Amino acid sequence: MSKFKLAVPHTIKPGKSVKLKELSTGPSDKIEFGKKAALERIAENAVEMAELAKKLYAEDKRSILLVLQGMDTAGKDGTIRSVMRGMNPSSCQVSSFKKPSVEELQHDFLWRCHKVVPRRGNIGIFNRSHYEEVLVVRVHNLKPESRWKKHYGLINDWEKLLSTCDTKIVKCFLHISKETQRERLQARVDDTCKHWKFNMGDLDERKLWKDYQEAYEDAIEKCNTEWAPWHIIPSDKKWYRNLVISELLKNTLKELAPSFPAPEGDYAGIVVE
Repeated sequence: MSKFKLAVPHTIKPGKSVKLKELSTGPSDKIEFGKKAALERIAENAVEMAELAKKLYAEDKRSILLVLQGMDTAGKDGTIRSVMRGMNPSSCQVSSFKKPSVEELQHDFLWRCHKVVPRRGNIGIFNRSHYEEVLVVRVHNLKPESRWKKHYGLINDWEKLLSTCDTKIVKCFLHISKETQRERLQARVDDTCKHWKFNMGDLDERKLWKDYQEAYEDAIEKCNTEWAPWHIIPSDKKWYRNLVISELLKNTLKELAPSFPAPEGDYAGIVVE
């Protein structure tokens, strides 16, 4: 098992500056395993996590919120399919955040996220998240700078509220290279079975790559706290991306160490007829 100790630290310490171009988007050369071993490990983790998640649900005291952010094609959906397999759907929910609805725009920007925060005993997954307010909104100038700049502090306060109320937050930025994105977008164009994934707007967003990288750097730096640190996940290789997040989520569950609640009484000798 020791060979799966990740050679490169993926957690960014609070207060540390972030330059994404200086951080690798692929596995370290120092790792002692490959794709086959990684997939086997992910499968093993899924079994262990399912059991821990069952205890978390039964305990009914704490919850986990997994936040997945990344550029188009970074693999948010693929990560969820791979890492969360085997989880009980009743205790594990996915929330995707796309363009806000008319109703959502009539509320504060955190409203649509707060109402789907996982209940106690549950694991919630955000496919995109409240960070869109300092990413898409910023890059496309949807609101004045004087307004979205205030949202970093509001995000920190909101995440602290969740943390104080027993929600463990695990934030992952799926870090891919521009070339990998090009390859994945082209694959969607070339494969008719993947046309449903492709949108012409993806090409327009790709032209804003530099702006998005700067926006992500600021979001990670300004919203990287002790109660909700960011994890930079090298994502050019899907198997490595999935392994890192699988290990991260499994370790989070193990640190929480959930347990089945004690019985309300002595059930010895009870016979159900």
